[in-house]
Amino acid sequence: MKNLLLRWIASAAALVITVYVGHAIGLGLEFRARSGGAIAMTAFEAAAVIGLVNAVIRPVVELIALPITCLTLGLFSLIVNALMFWLTSAIVTGFRVEGFVAALFGSIAMSFVSGPLNWLLFAALDKDRNI
Repeated sequence: MKNLLLRWIASAAALVITVYVGHAIGLGLEFRARSGGAIAMTAFEAAAVIGLVNAVIRPVVELIALPITCLTLGLFSLIVNALMFWLTSAIVTGFRVEGFVAALFGSIAMSFVSGPLNWLLFAALDKDRNI
């Protein structure tokens, strides 16, 4: 349970960094604060929805897209990731992705940010366990 919570926090942090960078370079990624709500709550909600979408919907889409993914030598999986990122913005109010290019950038940037962040977090936890 602790690992799940830590991964959720790391995903929310990676999403905030991704949206901040995407917004700074003008790609149309942004959080909009809801009435009385904080942007952090929107980030946690979006991170949870990304996890659910990737666990439930993405495997079905990847199975359907398997022939084209094989033909493109796996590059079509980037398109699937972007569509899942875009779908998350449609589900979560307060998280906005304007267009496919923003979704593609967001999904790639999210991978580049969350991968090392999770690695650092869990490497530190494993190091503490071995002491």
